[in-house]
Amino acid sequence: MIKVLIVDDHKILRDGIVAIFDALKDIKIVGQCEDGSEVLGFLKDKQADVILMDIIMPKINGFEATKLVKEKYPDIKILALTMHNDYNYIHEMLEAGASGFILKNTSSNEMYKAISTVYDNKSYFSAEVTDIVMQSHVKPSKKNSSPDSRELKQIKESLTEREMDVLKLIAEEYTNKEIGDKLNISRRTVDTHRRNLIRKIGAKNSIGLIRYAYSVGLIE
Repeated sequence: MIKVLIVDDHKILRDGIVAIFDALKDIKIVGQCEDGSEVLGFLKDKQADVILMDIIMPKINGFEATKLVKEKYPDIKILALTMHNDYNYIHEMLEAGASGFILKNTSSNEMYKAISTVYDNKSYFSAEVTDIVMQSHVKPSKKNSSPDSRELKQIKESLTEREMDVLKLIAEEYTNKEIGDKLNISRRTVDTHRRNLIRKIGAKNSIGLIRYAYSVGLIE
């Protein structure tokens, strides 16, 4: 059974989600929080496998709440549930540690699928969110568009062996903490390597970094 915690400042939405999953045997709503500031207090006494996390909330927003949860409870999966379909929101939630992103106009069937998918250690994005992410990279910068062999060679030579290790694990969707555990380095060091990779390749963010790395054969 998947234990789900709902974090949203709108009671009518929380009650609606509870009603949707009330009759299901494989998903159980174990609690509700009105704000990100309540989440850690809840998790001290009760367990959750997946958190449905709103973004815009008073006191502590979804970005900060996600970071706090992932730092203290890295195994809990965060699924962003919001009405905001802006790329910056998507990107920031993923950077904070969310495993998926769906919109509040989603169907109950898709919400069920999203919860089950992130619980299984996979990522899930609704179709609209996927389109937004892809559109953000439709017009890549000149530096990221089909580099010639000389430029590609320079980029490869500029990357250290450890940076390549980090790059491969980022592509496999590991969090900074998980990468640090695998490579026996601190989370801060992983973050430094990530920033250096983005700077050297000339990407705007981690999504652009991985897209570029696959496109030019840095990783397979």
